[in-house]
Amino acid sequence: MTTDRRNRPLAPATRLAQALHHVEARTGAVTPAIQPSATYARGPDYAPRQPYIYRRDSNETTELAEAVIADIEGATSTLLFASGMSAANAFLDALPMGAHVVAPDVMYHGVLHQLRKHQSSGRLSVSFHPVGDLDAMRAAMHPGETALVWVETPSNPDWTVTDIAAAAQIAHDAGARLATDCTATPPPCTRALDLGADISFHSATKYLNGHSDVTAGALSVREPDAIWNEVASIRTLQGTVLHSFDAWLLVRGMRTLMLRVERQSASALAIAHHFQGHPLLQTVLYPGLPSHPGHAIAARQTGGLCGGMLSIITNGSERTAIDTARHCALFYPATSLGGVESLIEHRKTVSGPGFVVHPNLLRLSIGIEDASDLIADLEQALTRAAG
Repeated sequence: MTTDRRNRPLAPATRLAQALHHVEARTGAVTPAIQPSATYARGPDYAPRQPYIYRRDSNETTELAEAVIADIEGATSTLLFASGMSAANAFLDALPMGAHVVAPDVMYHGVLHQLRKHQSSGRLSVSFHPVGDLDAMRAAMHPGETALVWVETPSNPDWTVTDIAAAAQIAHDAGARLATDCTATPPPCTRALDLGADISFHSATKYLNGHSDVTAGALSVREPDAIWNEVASIRTLQGTVLHSFDAWLLVRGMRTLMLRVERQSASALAIAHHFQGHPLLQTVLYPGLPSHPGHAIAARQTGGLCGGMLSIITNGSERTAIDTARHCALFYPATSLGGVESLIEHRKTVSGPGFVVHPNLLRLSIGIEDASDLIADLEQALTRAAG
């Protein structure tokens, strides 16, 4: 942990804002530089000058971004990939042939698709359970055989909450690792490794970067092991290490992560409160609401900072939900989440067939705009869509 001159530990917000107190030694520049080189010349004795030989392995800029993430995650090591899916796939590919995996039936559709694909091909054995149901998770375990338990909390797009500490106990009792996807509640909200998870996954495209101009994935580990070493090898051989410029943008974005997440969480809670019980809606799904079934667990895991993601289910038909998204003037009708701009998405249209989601569900990613403007925009869109 970084300390000041008095050897006092610095708060996460301070470490983030200063990118781990990064100062360029030669010039004193307070903004990290970009190292774009694809290859590195050896020294006069033909030995590497630094631990870098070729860009496909890593470089200074990417390793700084990894160090920042490892610090705020409380991780021993972090690896950055060119996208969230390349990170998730690298971890799944590192599992032994035929390994047993336990996963929820509602989660990010890309990872869900890959698990189903590996299951159908025989590459992995997968047991799915109702999301958030710990008893069902426990029943799905094969003690001594299950290699991985994958948890996404809160789950996308209905924001069901899973108790990470309890899931870790279930996994470890059966001799398995617990991997958590906390993309919707980044480290200012949830530090999954502190709660017992072995691997923390983030689509760094989302909150970590926060400006909708990078695709990246991050895996962080509590204690490296043979599987972790295999993940690193797969990244090198597949050439999916995060590129220098994207890593620089990611560092830039993370320096304001705490401020952004605090604002987005506060606005999401205000919007959820406003629309709870709204006559044009069936329900509001947000773990920050005391009425949410997982509120107590979410509050404990996030310290009350429940993130900027929520969903609404409109009255009327599926067409009503789509029209609500179409009629928004401030919310962009776009895929992704966690950026400074607010987004609205009809999830069934985007997820496609085979993904179980309410046909009237609209997923909202709350940005850093004024919450009252966002509320007014949703109000007029709902009214227009309702006719």
